[in-house]
Amino acid sequence: MKKEQLGKLIIESEDTMYHVAKTLLRNDADCSDAIQESIVRAFSSIHTLRSDAYARSWLIRILINECYSIMRKEKKLVSLEDYHQEDRGKEDENYSDLYRAISRLPEAMRLPVVLYYIEGYSIKEVALLLEVTESAVKNRLIRARKRLKADLEPEEARG
Repeated sequence: MKKEQLGKLIIESEDTMYHVAKTLLRNDADCSDAIQESIVRAFSSIHTLRSDAYARSWLIRILINECYSIMRKEKKLVSLEDYHQEDRGKEDENYSDLYRAISRLPEAMRLPVVLYYIEGYSIKEVALLLEVTESAVKNRLIRARKRLKADLEPEEARG
């Protein structure tokens, strides 16, 4: 892959990169840092890409690794139980009930949901990106759907 092709891929993947970064980091400044660093890393390691067919997945994997790196550096890995609603402030007011429900999922379920349902990756691609088996992705999606259904179901329907 040539650098011009990579640049075009990055522009085409802009929304996907933001959604993936936002799923892991939540803070827009951290998302921006992760995306920028991922782009730099992609250009500097373009020679490691074995096949152009996997370029998009390769780029997203670089981004995921960079997000994890930022989380480790800044110790931003906070359990959702400790993540208080008032700490989110006005940022959370702009999002739908579904977004809030997805954001409450554990990371192991949240990232597959975003990659599969929002970004349109296949089960196989999600498995490769997350470095887990296809079966694990399917199981995480099943558990996530159950949690989302329970979370979004009106109280009257619950019982």
